[in-house]
Amino acid sequence: MQMPIEKPIVIDDTTLRDGEQTAGVAFSLEEKITIARMLDEIGVGELECGIPAMGAIEQASVRALVDLGLKARLITWNRALVSDIQASLDCGIRAVDISLSVSDIHITHKLRKTRQWVREQLRRALDFCAKHDLYVSVGGEDSSRADPDFLVELMQIAKEMGADRFRFCDTLGILDPFSTYEKITYLRSHVDLDLEVHTHNDLGMATANAIAGVRAGARFVNTTVNGLGERAGNAALEEVIMGLKYACGLDLGLDTRRFVDISKFVGRASCRPVPEWKAVVGERVFSHESGLHADGVLKNPQNYEGFDPGEVGLGRHLVLGKHSGSQALVHRLKELGVELSRIEAVALLDRVRSMSQRNKRALTDSELLLLARRHAEVA
Repeated sequence: MQMPIEKPIVIDDTTLRDGEQTAGVAFSLEEKITIARMLDEIGVGELECGIPAMGAIEQASVRALVDLGLKARLITWNRALVSDIQASLDCGIRAVDISLSVSDIHITHKLRKTRQWVREQLRRALDFCAKHDLYVSVGGEDSSRADPDFLVELMQIAKEMGADRFRFCDTLGILDPFSTYEKITYLRSHVDLDLEVHTHNDLGMATANAIAGVRAGARFVNTTVNGLGERAGNAALEEVIMGLKYACGLDLGLDTRRFVDISKFVGRASCRPVPEWKAVVGERVFSHESGLHADGVLKNPQNYEGFDPGEVGLGRHLVLGKHSGSQALVHRLKELGVELSRIEAVALLDRVRSMSQRNKRALTDSELLLLARRHAEVA
């Protein structure tokens, strides 16, 4: 079902910021440049590219990304402090996310301040941004645990002082898609300011929550390649894009054929290899072993594939193992140059299943050919 939208949806990918905040991950400058270029080339609209307030090394990295002249807008993460924002300006940045804690638990036990202090801090930061004509996203850390009416108040301040959008952060990944939808809908109904959703995967729902936020009217959505990020990670770029396209009928027009290449590169750069079963981009997510499924895919791939594997840069695999059927066996052996009748395949299938059961894995092509040759000799 096509999802109606009023304005274009923008992906703000934060692989270079929140993705690099994954415990133990540190990208080299060359890796950052490659990741930025790849994301830009496939059509990602905005890249959150770093935290200049971290110091000279990070500032040099952000400046190098600015100098690339990418089509994507570059935005940096900053505390709602003039000094942080100035550091971004010094790097040539023209768009900033200014982040401040908005839940009472953070205000009281992290900042040890009051709601009034948060209001004043936001006003000071926004006043500085306005004087420098910056594009501004106001980031509400821990929005998911904040008083919704306090969020409305902060959004009203942001709108009045010229901010461009408000980032709703499920910082601890505690929401489900239904509550995400309700919270974004509530904020949209009270303040006419673009919303952004930033979701974490602590309960395994980051992608679902990101999509729910878009369905509720958020125009901007944060992602990271492979779902990198603090703790259990963020919403995965590849999952959000394909989820919006096939679950919501909303094609954002990105070149998804390069997803696997980007995924593998980020996997290597982060020293976090992509699991074979990773949704959308895993090497084996288009593998079929079950006799029923393999037969169905051979007749028409749409029987058991929601989209063509080539759309994300993958291929289809028919795996011969414990659950395989004769149709898949005939098909695979034919690809390997061995013609087999259905009757012969049925007889050989027991040996295939037995070997797979014994080895607790699928058969390799060499093992399959060996079994076929021995079967022929006996026959």
